Amino acid sequence: MQNKFNLINFNDMGVIGSAIGGALGIGASIFGGISASKAMKKVKRNIEGQMKENQNWYDRRYNEDATQRADAQRILTMTNENIRQRNQAAAGSAAVMGSSEESIAAAKAANNQALADATSQIAVNGERRKDQIESQYMQTKQELNDKLNNLEQAKAQNTAQAVQGVAQAGSAMASVF
Repeated sequence: MQNKFNLINFNDMGVIGSAIGGALGIGASIFGGISASKAMKKVKRNIEGQMKENQNWYDRRYNEDATQRADAQRILTMTNENIRQRNQAAAGSAAVMGSSEESIAAAKAANNQALADATSQIAVNGERRKDQIESQYMQTKQELNDKLNNLEQAKAQNTAQAVQGVAQAGSAMASVF
């Protein structure tokens, strides 16, 4: 009477096990590559979203009217109030002391020059602010571009590693057969 276990060749079991292990290795490499690709796509979308937000911030801030900012409005309001008070004082003084029309005109001209100077200073500050906004925008843009470049390099490396893993698993399976 022959033993039932004699019908199974244990050498064949090693080949089958190696084949299964190789197939699992290929599957793991493919799954790992797909997972890494999905994660990288998500990171890329996030970076692209940041780039769009940076562009929107730049467009909004760079194109602001410097004279409409609260600090500029405060300066203009204070300057206009000072001018109004000085004009009233000059008119009152002229009425009491009998000043000439030329002195009143000279005071008004000086006051108008003060307003022009304040407006010029606001414009200069606005240009300086635009330069700072542009510099910050360009720096952020460069950082985000660097992140995208690094992501593309990592994607290429992951693809190479996945291909290498599949090739190694395939060659391991081939050596068994």
